[in-house]
Amino acid sequence: MRRYYMGLLLLLQTLASSNAEGTQKVLANSKPNGQKNGDQLHADIATAQAGERLAQDGDSFVAEALSLLRSLHQPSRDRIRKQQGLTATLLNLALKAVPTIRLSEPQAAESSSPKANTLSRGLQEATALLETAAARNNSDAIYLLAELSFYGNYSYPRDFKAAFEYYHKLAELNGNSSAQYMVGLMYSTGVGGAVEPDQARALLYYTFAANQGHTRAEMSLAHRHQAGIATPKSCEMAAKYYKRVADKAMAWYRSGPPGGMGWIPESYRIADESGGVYGEGASVSSAGINAIKAHPNSDAYASIEDIIEYLNLMSEKGDFKASFNLGRIFYDGQRGLPKDMGLARKFFFDVAQKYWVKGRPIQNPKPGLDKIAAKAAGFLGRMFMRGEGAEQNFDRAKFWFERGALLKDAQSQFGLGLLHLHGYGVKRDVAEASSYFKAAAAQDFSHAQVQLGALYLDQGGTEDIISASHYFELAARWSNLESYYHLAELNYFGVGREKSCSSALGYFKNVAERAEPFVSSWAEANAAYEEGDTELAVLEYIGAAEQGYEKAQNNVAHLLDPDQSRLPIPDWLFKPAKRPELLDNPRLALMYWTRSARQGNVDALVKMGDYYLYGLGAEADVDKAVQCYQGASEYQQSAQAMYNLGWMYENGVGLDQDFHLAKRHYDSALEINEEAYLPVALSLLKLRARSAWNTLTHGRVNSIRDEPVEKKQWSLSEWINNFLQDDGQGYYDEYLDEYYDDATMPGGDGPDFGGGAGGGAVGDDDEDGLVESLVIIGLVSALAFLLVYRNQRQQEARRRQEQELLQQQQEDANRLGGQQAAQPPRFPEPGDPNFWNPGGMLGH
Repeated sequence: MRRYYMGLLLLLQTLASSNAEGTQKVLANSKPNGQKNGDQLHADIATAQAGERLAQDGDSFVAEALSLLRSLHQPSRDRIRKQQGLTATLLNLALKAVPTIRLSEPQAAESSSPKANTLSRGLQEATALLETAAARNNSDAIYLLAELSFYGNYSYPRDFKAAFEYYHKLAELNGNSSAQYMVGLMYSTGVGGAVEPDQARALLYYTFAANQGHTRAEMSLAHRHQAGIATPKSCEMAAKYYKRVADKAMAWYRSGPPGGMGWIPESYRIADESGGVYGEGASVSSAGINAIKAHPNSDAYASIEDIIEYLNLMSEKGDFKASFNLGRIFYDGQRGLPKDMGLARKFFFDVAQKYWVKGRPIQNPKPGLDKIAAKAAGFLGRMFMRGEGAEQNFDRAKFWFERGALLKDAQSQFGLGLLHLHGYGVKRDVAEASSYFKAAAAQDFSHAQVQLGALYLDQGGTEDIISASHYFELAARWSNLESYYHLAELNYFGVGREKSCSSALGYFKNVAERAEPFVSSWAEANAAYEEGDTELAVLEYIGAAEQGYEKAQNNVAHLLDPDQSRLPIPDWLFKPAKRPELLDNPRLALMYWTRSARQGNVDALVKMGDYYLYGLGAEADVDKAVQCYQGASEYQQSAQAMYNLGWMYENGVGLDQDFHLAKRHYDSALEINEEAYLPVALSLLKLRARSAWNTLTHGRVNSIRDEPVEKKQWSLSEWINNFLQDDGQGYYDEYLDEYYDDATMPGGDGPDFGGGAGGGAVGDDDEDGLVESLVIIGLVSALAFLLVYRNQRQQEARRRQEQELLQQQQEDANRLGGQQAAQPPRFPEPGDPNFWNPGGMLGH
């Protein structure tokens, strides 16, 4: 009943505050709603119906506190990540292994206030001012104190219980949506032990915040309806809230310079940097088809710094391709490497100067220079059009776009289309814009395809909608954000097709999650992790994980995983450092492993099995562990899961002990991942020894046995057909091996097997194979005939020899006269030269 009354009270409170504006203002110099993080202190401000901020008691204290906080040093996190070399890595490991000895005086007696000993003077004064204002129910002061206590900004000690009290107080005070969202997050995770996890209350507070337009709460609520967390699964409800976020994301995207907002994607899995949660080769993310196939001379493992250094060297030698690639790297940027528009413009201009000299193309350019120069001109036009690395200048943009368009550059054609579509520096001409878009779309340029699809969609006709859908789907192949949004709308409202909630939900979710700077704190979380502040990184990742980011869910679980060591060291040899209390939370790790697995992460599913097997974060449940391993091993995905099942069959853990099935699973693990040869070989060696002993002692366990092979009686026609089929298969295998050797690039063009000029047909090859087989059979038959004929000739010669011998004996008897005429002929004795030797004539 208590939960019911509390929920009813919060519902009435929310309805009472629903007349206020849905989008609440934040302090100056802070990010829009949906970009709150622990680095920038800000608060939602209660607003009047007219949209103006209401003055509150204690505002002067808050202003003075903010002035003090801004004067404090907050370390910058905009650093380029550099991978350590082998020497540096070994040195760091050696230094960590050396025990540290600290010489310091005895600690002074602790004061009555623990925080007073750790806070700097400026932070103490700012905190005192905020507490004074919070005592007067100043919403800004309450929110700032809650943020300080939760994230620990400016070295303020984290106090999750105090943070929850501040958030809860603010949520009850005026229904502040950000406070409601944070209360929901703390109920969902139980982080810091401030409250017991309660998914029902988390859902309630997320709903209150989402109904006021809080972006992160809307995403969190959409994810819960999609995954069925504390509520039945509902595609309609999930699509409804994801659509709200996608609408805001697209409005933000289109509010940028011409062509839309640009940003560096920050989402990634921390575990994948080291080969996955189980290491290189053992994880699905780094084994099988996902393995990095590199040879000694490849750059598969090269760092971005090494690549830039190499390209810069080649650029200095006059390699225009290297110059263009450097321009692309600095223009696009990447995680850990911020954009540098000045350098990008320099390299693009260097390429353009190699082709255009004094306003004219050079004579006899190097092969490929014209195409690369056209692309460089397209990027220069884009930079001038958007004001990147230079002042926005539509005339200069048009100049470079026209140069690139003369050489059929797709981006230049698209840029000219944008200029004419919106009238940037030229007269607005939709027809002219459409012609440029069509030219770029014909080259499969996704942005032009989206613009062309939007123009068709505006016409509203049935054929126009079909054409628009076609162009959107073409652009979606390149993961174009706007194309996803348009396809989501078409599926959601059933325009030009039947309504499809599942398709619309997938597209809306993709759009919402890709607008990272607007809706999430990925950049702050990554920066905290790279600086070594794992606790702050976990708190930031938790926010993204609650919004449904699978990679964030995987990161939280990985950072909280109590067993990450690839080679555990015995406690008696090296005592491990005690983990911070915030990171010692296997229950929360299991929760996010589960959510990550539900979104298709196979390694996370295997981790779930490990947790249930060893009782981490939950009571040990071998049956659930078996279910997780079997789910991960389906369709031959995880060698680790298959190996674990083999171990369970071998030892009878959760499954009936069966040495034969254990061997089968070990063999399957090796088939999935050849890198598992050593552990599988050792396990099979031990398994065979145990199976032999079991057979010798007549044990009750099913021992290893040969797989039964079903024998079939082939007829003569079936034997001939199978013989011909096997012969043809071997023939074609040998034929294909000549073309598809190991050095062939995957995806390359193979030999032409079709009929045509100079190419024979497949049917002709089949006939050639049949004729060859018949010739072989004929030769074998001829050889057999010759052998039979030779044997018959030998027998005939033997008979002739016998007859001649008898005649010889009769003649000799006649010459001797009648002395021996009455005596019958005597057969020669053994040893007599005339003794008959059967077969003696063989070979004559």
